[in-house]
Amino acid sequence: MRRAWVWLTVAALCLGMVSAAFADEEARDAMIDRIISTAEDLYMKADGRLQRAQYSGDIYVCKNFTVYLFRQIRDDFRMAEYPDVELVIPDNLPKKECAPYAYGICWKDVSAAQGNPFEVAASFRYDDSLSMAENKTIARELMMQVERGDYFQMSADYYYGVGAHSLVFISNYDPETKTVRWTDSNMKGQKKNGERYALVQYDAEKDIDWFVDAFCHKTRGATLYRLRDDILFNEP
Repeated sequence: MRRAWVWLTVAALCLGMVSAAFADEEARDAMIDRIISTAEDLYMKADGRLQRAQYSGDIYVCKNFTVYLFRQIRDDFRMAEYPDVELVIPDNLPKKECAPYAYGICWKDVSAAQGNPFEVAASFRYDDSLSMAENKTIARELMMQVERGDYFQMSADYYYGVGAHSLVFISNYDPETKTVRWTDSNMKGQKKNGERYALVQYDAEKDIDWFVDAFCHKTRGATLYRLRDDILFNEP
């Protein structure tokens, strides 16, 4: 009889663990869904009109846009390992700490214990000891790892300018079309009366080689950030 009780206890514990795992996955998916839906709402609200992206408080500056999406929904979520810690999203690493690389490749190193729910899924720094072709192969491997909800930080030299850019991918990398889809602000824009105005993008799509060509340059690179697996709903 005791043996049967032990087996029932073990089974109950296992079922509880499975249930918790599903709950975590559900919360994580919900968090990603809400980040992306918030971006879509801003895109619809802008309705193709350029939005001011000149000052530090303007949410349509590229980094501000992705941070805004996160902060709008973060209070409803926590990490299982640190359930009492408010979630935070790190700032970009300061320029003086980026040397010898350009500013904008990565974020500050903020621990999960301090509220950072993101982990580095992949990163790329241009390696001067390798050929351009070899660097592009490595950069392409990063882009092939893109998953829905990933935050992306890059230092680029491309058609739209030179410098840092932030965005959020809204779908997994598609190996059939070799494309990724994303949402962002201020990749495209223009000056009006001396002020920068940005275009909000949602469901933008490019071949991954377009991104590779953007950030695969000397001193430049990119980092892919992904939400941890232990995201939970923040129960009051």
